[in-house]
Amino acid sequence: MDNSDERWEREVLRDIAAEGIKERRRARRWGIFFKSLLFIYLFALLAMSPSCQWRGFGGTTTGAHTAVVDVSGEIGADSPANADRIIKGLENAFAADGVKGVILNINSPGGSPVQADRVNRAITRLRKAHPDIPLYAVAGDICASGAYYIAVAADRIYANPASIVGSVGVLMNGFGFVDAMDKLGITRRLYTAGKNKAFLDPFSPVKERHVEHIHQMLDQIHQQFIERVKEGRGDRLADDDQLFSGLVWTGSRARELGLIDNYGSVDSVARDVIGAEQTVNYTPARSLLERLAERAGASAATTFGKIMGVGLTPLR
Repeated sequence: MDNSDERWEREVLRDIAAEGIKERRRARRWGIFFKSLLFIYLFALLAMSPSCQWRGFGGTTTGAHTAVVDVSGEIGADSPANADRIIKGLENAFAADGVKGVILNINSPGGSPVQADRVNRAITRLRKAHPDIPLYAVAGDICASGAYYIAVAADRIYANPASIVGSVGVLMNGFGFVDAMDKLGITRRLYTAGKNKAFLDPFSPVKERHVEHIHQMLDQIHQQFIERVKEGRGDRLADDDQLFSGLVWTGSRARELGLIDNYGSVDSVARDVIGAEQTVNYTPARSLLERLAERAGASAATTFGKIMGVGLTPLR
């Protein structure tokens, strides 16, 4: 092989290497470009979302105003409507300058009785510590079960005539697969220490003593719920055997039963009852990741509902 052939091979290899480097650079630039577009798109979605709004906190607003704290969605330790977040919002609201009244803006089907009880007790504590600042609950589409458990701690409860209110009851649900396992020839192998350790196992037959124990637990929690409702509503409650049966009512019927005091919205209560039309939301803002996850989940649920031809409802 002469020198010219060697030079030709080196030049070809050099050109191939140079093209490879250029291609990697182009791919890297396009990757950065598309990632930037994705982030811009996500931020635009958040900016256009009605739920993406700046939250007011103590010291950011001058003059008289009404503080608003949201209780939205299912109440649970891992949900946006958790006790820590709601209580922090209430504490911020009561401690802020210029607050003439606080509104709990409730739109929830309920959830954890533990989380609801924590918020109920916090409201009672804050009302005693700030007797000059009234706290009102305003129901949106729905204020049921654990959400109503929270609402009864307020000075007064307002709702729309078409709101869904009530559900003073407790439930525990699940599934049983024993018959399906028998048909499929599947044998359950379960080993425990403690004869009742597996009493909620969905793959084992239900035993009467376990059902009785569950009813005792539910009855105890139900009685606690009833006591909170009676403490909060007092003699405003009608004498009706169905009040604590777990039923829900429209806002108009709830008013007749004494479950709410009057009709109203956040704006009307701030303007006409509290007398401070300007509202500031003191609900602690959720992280960007939480909001993105919620929007993605909501979009997926809506798409699934359209595919399956079903509608999603807050009632459970």
